[in-house]
Amino acid sequence: MTYENYDPCFPDQPVVDLYLPIWANQPSFHSKPAFIWTEDGSPNGSRCSSLTYSQLNSSAQSISNHLLTNLKRRDTVLILCSPGLQLVQILFGCQRAGLLCIPIFPPDPSFSKQNHHHLTRVLLQTNPKAAIANQDYITSLQGYFSSSSKDNQLCDLLKKLRWISIEGIENNRSSCSNSSDLSSTYFGCKTDDVYLIQYTSGATGIPKPVLVTAGAAAHNVRTARKAYDLHPSSVIVSWLPQYHDCGLMFLLLTVISGATCVLTSPSTFVNRPRIWLELITNFKATCTPVPSFTLPLVIRRGGIDRGTSPISLWSLRNLIIINEPIYKNSVDEFIREFAPMGLSPSCISPSYGLAENCTFVSTSWRTTGHNISSFLNVPSYKMLIPSARLASANAEGNEEEDEINIIVVNEETLEPVEDGIEGEIWVASASNASGYLGYPSLTREKFQARLKGSVSPCYVRTGDRGVIRGEDRYLFVMGRTSDTIKVQGDIGEIHPHFLEAIAYNSSPKHLRAGCIAALGISQTVVIIAEMQRSEESDAIVLRRLCEGIRDAVLKEENVEVGLVVLVKSGSVPKTTSGKIQRWIARDKLMRGELRIVTEMKFGTLSSYSSMSHAKKLKENVTKGRGNMVVRDRVDEEEHLSFSNISGRLSLLSFL
Repeated sequence: MTYENYDPCFPDQPVVDLYLPIWANQPSFHSKPAFIWTEDGSPNGSRCSSLTYSQLNSSAQSISNHLLTNLKRRDTVLILCSPGLQLVQILFGCQRAGLLCIPIFPPDPSFSKQNHHHLTRVLLQTNPKAAIANQDYITSLQGYFSSSSKDNQLCDLLKKLRWISIEGIENNRSSCSNSSDLSSTYFGCKTDDVYLIQYTSGATGIPKPVLVTAGAAAHNVRTARKAYDLHPSSVIVSWLPQYHDCGLMFLLLTVISGATCVLTSPSTFVNRPRIWLELITNFKATCTPVPSFTLPLVIRRGGIDRGTSPISLWSLRNLIIINEPIYKNSVDEFIREFAPMGLSPSCISPSYGLAENCTFVSTSWRTTGHNISSFLNVPSYKMLIPSARLASANAEGNEEEDEINIIVVNEETLEPVEDGIEGEIWVASASNASGYLGYPSLTREKFQARLKGSVSPCYVRTGDRGVIRGEDRYLFVMGRTSDTIKVQGDIGEIHPHFLEAIAYNSSPKHLRAGCIAALGISQTVVIIAEMQRSEESDAIVLRRLCEGIRDAVLKEENVEVGLVVLVKSGSVPKTTSGKIQRWIARDKLMRGELRIVTEMKFGTLSSYSSMSHAKKLKENVTKGRGNMVVRDRVDEEEHLSFSNISGRLSLLSFL
């Protein structure tokens, strides 16, 4: 699949939607697919549907015309569509109509699983005028309104909306000339118009609504296009959620690059990870973005040898890895596994992004002409690989570095730190979002930060800790400031992912990778780890697992673990992009809501050893929620372990 490149002098457009008529009017793009949707089980295209640039341009115009019969520019619209080409068309149709859209995954309309909390939050915070959904979904909601188990607040919020069915949009599409030039008569989103509200991931707190202007989004994907060297001959494969962050950015990035993007749903990938490799193989993909947890997951569950079709990764030029931190050993393992299938180390593209900067911030991947620096030459620091390479003080900055300015700052003094010193990462660029909707104080704090004692641009405070190292000034993203655990001794504080990695490596056969949370509670380090086989009930095995975690962390990081909690598979909360939600894990532990297999406390408990206190603890066990306490002494150190019985007594009372 090869198409002529666009003119190098082709002017960048102020908003992404304006690229569509330009591509649609070029003869070589008229029938070129912009997006291809693939159903599971048919990566060779037997159950694929496609959307050409001409069709997408025409669709965006007709959807815009239809929406503006009931709405007016700058109205807020909630998009409740499942992943697919319909969602892509509606997103671009809303931009061309000048509407502010909020795409979120549609929760089950019966809301039987209490899955409506995010929807309720969105409705209360954004106050949309209308909602777009399939007619079947709208009909199901009407049934929910009359049910006896309905949530009255949610019902009232949903009834206020003007409901627009996707089928109605498709049946009433007006004719639109594909050759129309919108650049001089464009009535869609202007550069300063807020066209998108995307919510933060929720990794460190309740998701917050980020206001993104059409101009900031266009700048962000233009910068990413240059960084990844994307062009009309590029073929992208993505299974990421299309509602926010990286998944949404790659929809926009496809259009401004004139590329082709092959899409499938996140659930399809989770159910059968091999499909990702099959799509790369069959469509000869050159670029694919994935969260960092993808690499070990595909090795374990990819079914590499079980598929009927061979895997070939020779075409891949950009394997974009997102979700910090990125461990070098997992990338090395992935390269070793797939090098025989054509995977080149030079295509590894570690990257960094956040919703507050639209998405893309940086990548450590670089090209110089046709010579690509190999991943094998990229340094590591504390087992991590870098997510940016910054300009040195004496060297000329490249175009991307001029577009997005990254510095590392002391959080207390608000002054830049020297290279080699860890601090908070600050970002200044035209991609910066406008702020958080309904959070004026937090917006000033996070989006209008300035360096102390100097005239500087406004920076976004990312809340991420980073360090710059080496002559090439590689930026290593170390972790979130709010997740940092304070520990006793000379260490002072440590990022939890280091402890989580050590805990997993202590027993990879029994624990689930990427499903471990390290917390600091009441000056005690707590490790919550998911079991691969939750039915494991051998008390000796469980006890050895807990002790193995404690011993490994002590040996590797010299950190004392006070409590180890082994839980059933699926218990550790995560974001849609696979980030551990440690704040929710802490809350569930405090509330006794984790599905615990065993928990063990380490350290002397002499102050709690009296019989009267033990009797009181037993009386406080809530029937059906706690576990029977089993006390024993091992190596002159008291432990409390809990076997998998009907009740549960939280060890937090001992912390």
